Amino acid sequence: MDDLLLWQIAAMPAIIAAVLGYLSGSVPFGLILTRMAGLGDVRSIGSGNIGATNVLRTGNKGLAAATLILDALKGTVPALLGMHFLGVEGGVIAGFAAFLGHLFPVWLGFKGGKGVATYIGVMFGLNWQMGLLFIAVWIATAAITRYSSLSALVATVAIPVVQWVTGDHKIAALAAIMSVIVWIKHHANISRLLSGTESKIGKKG
Repeated sequence: MDDLLLWQIAAMPAIIAAVLGYLSGSVPFGLILTRMAGLGDVRSIGSGNIGATNVLRTGNKGLAAATLILDALKGTVPALLGMHFLGVEGGVIAGFAAFLGHLFPVWLGFKGGKGVATYIGVMFGLNWQMGLLFIAVWIATAAITRYSSLSALVATVAIPVVQWVTGDHKIAALAAIMSVIVWIKHHANISRLLSGTESKIGKKG
């Protein structure tokens, strides 16, 4: 019993980091901002997603930018705090929990976004160079293809590979796991990309 108690005490910081990370990630900024702006429920348009790309389909670029930044920050802040207090492991735990919170927010019946902005935010919190690389790959791919979903998918392939070769393998492993989840969450987009029916950036509907 004493050993179990000691284990529970030792695990408590990680548990707290995970809970706080999840709660941070679960705040649905896209839904909150569009409702505050009088644009209704963003889930009723486009892809039905609560992320920045779908908010852009309302025609309000400012709200889309704000959603992107806030969805990223809710991954960055927990990752940074986890790193500060518990080291790399704490940052990985808090960051991953924030990522899951965005995908599966308790407030929306566990139906959230696809995780791209929060993925970027977590990378900035754990290794800012990887955050910048994600944005660079996304912009380059988007400039060529005009597909937001494809740009995100390409970036999520690049990040874990580059991180593994050049950096901390714990962060690389986290990036790989998040990348797999992002691909799964984008299964419908992948089908539309293959059929040529995927909406391009800036196109409503």
